[in-house]
Amino acid sequence: MSKKPLKDTIKSRRQFTVQFKNDAVQMLLDGHTASSIVERLGLTGTNLLYRWKREQLRQSGPVASSLDSRVRDLETELKRVERERDILKKALSIFSRSD
Repeated sequence: MSKKPLKDTIKSRRQFTVQFKNDAVQMLLDGHTASSIVERLGLTGTNLLYRWKREQLRQSGPVASSLDSRVRDLETELKRVERERDILKKALSIFSRSD
């Protein structure tokens, strides 16, 4: 029984340029889903993309992470205000009905 050399069975790791990583992270920050980016760019999984994002935020310092935190807070506030708006629309339609 012949065995393949170990060298042939080990997959080589892909090397990505800094620009490629930055572009992928920017797509994530622009609102694309991680799974769609992974599929489009042929990556192995979303963990790689999130690791790149984490590394990029560490390199950019506390300003970027505070901005990221602020964006999350604003998105949460936006969702709350949209829910309030929807409730008020429903209430308006109920109270404006004539009996």
